[in-house]
Amino acid sequence: MTSLRGPPPGEQGREGAEMVRAALSPPFLLLLLSWAPRSEAAPDQDEIQCLPGLAKQPSFRQYSGYLRGSGSKHLHYWFVESQKDPKSSPVVLWLNGGPGCSSLDGLLTEHGPFLIQPDGATLEYNPYSWNLIANVLYLESPAGVGFSYSDDKSYATNDTEVAQSNFEALKDFFRLFPEYKDHELFLTGESYAGIYIPTLAVLVMQDPSMNLQGLAVGNGLSCYEQNDNSLVYFAYYHGLLGNRLWSSLQTHCCSQNKCNFYDNKDPECVTNLQEVSHIVGSSGLNVYNLYAPCAGGVPSHLRYEKDTVVVQDLGNTFTRLSPKRMWHQALLRSAGKVRLDPPCTNTTAASTYLNNPLVRKALHIPNQLPRWDVCNFLVNIQYHRLYQTMCSQYLKLLAAQKYRILLYNGDVDMACNFMGDEWFVDSLNQKMEVQRRPWLVDYGDGGEQIAGFVKEFSHITFLTIKGVLPISRCVSLVPRPGMKPGATAVKALSPNHSTARELPIIIVVIVVVVTSTPTIST
Repeated sequence: MTSLRGPPPGEQGREGAEMVRAALSPPFLLLLLSWAPRSEAAPDQDEIQCLPGLAKQPSFRQYSGYLRGSGSKHLHYWFVESQKDPKSSPVVLWLNGGPGCSSLDGLLTEHGPFLIQPDGATLEYNPYSWNLIANVLYLESPAGVGFSYSDDKSYATNDTEVAQSNFEALKDFFRLFPEYKDHELFLTGESYAGIYIPTLAVLVMQDPSMNLQGLAVGNGLSCYEQNDNSLVYFAYYHGLLGNRLWSSLQTHCCSQNKCNFYDNKDPECVTNLQEVSHIVGSSGLNVYNLYAPCAGGVPSHLRYEKDTVVVQDLGNTFTRLSPKRMWHQALLRSAGKVRLDPPCTNTTAASTYLNNPLVRKALHIPNQLPRWDVCNFLVNIQYHRLYQTMCSQYLKLLAAQKYRILLYNGDVDMACNFMGDEWFVDSLNQKMEVQRRPWLVDYGDGGEQIAGFVKEFSHITFLTIKGVLPISRCVSLVPRPGMKPGATAVKALSPNHSTARELPIIIVVIVVVVTSTPTIST
């Protein structure tokens, strides 16, 4: 068994964890920890007794099983208790996006307590796991994704049905784990969870039995129109589009200083946008990190593995282009031999591990279920996208004036780019509390460096993470000496990549009261 990256949780001296100091301004980001009473009522049959791949089993408890969704849907969950103190830590729900991609990808490759290694057999402890400070619930949604299933084997669904099913599953979680029902609850996710999370939050906010405190979405799809319009600008100003194409886009897609790259009917504009779509999405650029290599090299339009076609388009950009819609319908007709993978991503290790019979047994997965894949093509291709924007959902949440909301973006992610999400937050027309400003990282020997930008509105914050910072680890933010009274300790947790895939920092616990520029000191 390979050595662990750090000592197992619960032992002294987690090596590599660094104390960092922050001076952050008014209520910013997410997760103020609170105390809640706990009775021992977790479902014994779901407890993971021995997880393959670990040199030493963890000191915290973890569970894997099924939650009841809507109708005949059974949603697989993996719940890891907090390493700090399950009795006082909040409950954090995590959803990956797609639509149709598994949240176990987030657990095993992003911010879970252990990370899968390239051999597909070994797990190493992640000293920067989110469960250092939170009880984290990873939910595979919708049915058909990962190990989740439906008795009727019907996996065509839509935004409203998924929100309701996730809501039912969350209620079932608190039925199975009543000791957590009074804990603070935070809803988090990435990518298409930009739709999943706010639609779920609107349902949860109406249920007084759940102690919803806030939500956070990383590189989320908040509005199709703003995402498409901003992506073309992003591509041009990052040097991806030549002057000929840009000039033609300006001529045929724009008028009176306003461009429509979303649903333009001009034939020349459509042709130009098809070229943009190819450059951004299928030419070999890594859409999750423009400056990172594409796993496996520049792909052909289609990849074949034995008798299976592997496609790498999740269908979230330029959805109004007719050729793209026809292409998706053609794929649907051959769906039995099609697999969906996120572009430029190597999912072999996670797939190998989760399809190991010993692992499936440890996770209490029924024998009759098919193999685990990171994304499900049938779920994705049959998914009915009901909402073009999340404006209404966020305005409902903001009107309550009691939830903390964070939208954060890595600034080299093209799948759901920072500019589109910033435009979206601006369009909500909330009261500006603090103007856009940099937040800094201090590495001690090299001086302070700009790590990104942040601006704060009443109850909602937008934050960017710059490039690929050399911090592939967790940072714990604590108040600087001399900070104003009432400043609250904050923490930031991250794995070797964040929602923007290769981007390193996800800030999950932040509430501070101070007015100076945010600074992190390592």
